[in-house]
Amino acid sequence: MTYCVGLKLDRGLVFAADTRTNAGVDNIATFKKLKIWEKPGERVFALMSSGNLAITQSVVSILSEQIASHSNKGPTLMSVDTLFQAARVVGSAVREVRALDGEALAASAENFYVTFIFGGQIMGEEPRLFQIYSAGNFIEATDDTMFFQIGEHKYGKPILDRVTRHDMRLGEAAKMALLSFDSTLRSNLSVGMPIDLLLYNTDSFSAERQKRISRDDPYFQELSAGWSNALRKAFTEIDEFEI
Repeated sequence: MTYCVGLKLDRGLVFAADTRTNAGVDNIATFKKLKIWEKPGERVFALMSSGNLAITQSVVSILSEQIASHSNKGPTLMSVDTLFQAARVVGSAVREVRALDGEALAASAENFYVTFIFGGQIMGEEPRLFQIYSAGNFIEATDDTMFFQIGEHKYGKPILDRVTRHDMRLGEAAKMALLSFDSTLRSNLSVGMPIDLLLYNTDSFSAERQKRISRDDPYFQELSAGWSNALRKAFTEIDEFEI
């Protein structure tokens, strides 16, 4: 399982992804699920993935090979003019993997299930954020829907629903995203640290604001303990139910 969050705000984009792919008493694996492509000064893309790891890695490999190939005649992330076209390139890569492996997966009773959060900015337009499905189709974040979640999202969703504002500072939004991870980590073993985080400032065309947050990270420990204490305090200050 996994948990990833992407937010589109006035000041830019926030991406956060866990790294756990298997969970069990003796079967825990860690893989990075946040992939970044950039051409500094012109474009930045970030892709987070959930689902079958072999499929998601194949999609990332196709996208990277398209960029590196000098003989590729189709559109690539580095040649398209808009984020919408870039999302279509990602969707086409998903369909390509389905065409290659879908039948074999079905024959072995495996589901072709993947979802992605994809976003970034190309010079000449605003940052944009998309959620891409197993069929290669997608939806875009709007002022009404400022964030996407994939994977084990139900535990972290309440705080995002209550707190998200379009005018948030990126550091403030990152704090909120990490709190949603803290809630998820406490309730579900299939989500695990470290957490990969990217804060993208509008018109910076740089992915320099990245950090991997481990379980012993001092800020995350302070955040988790402070949130628990604040919740207990708020709970005790509300009047008891009487009947």
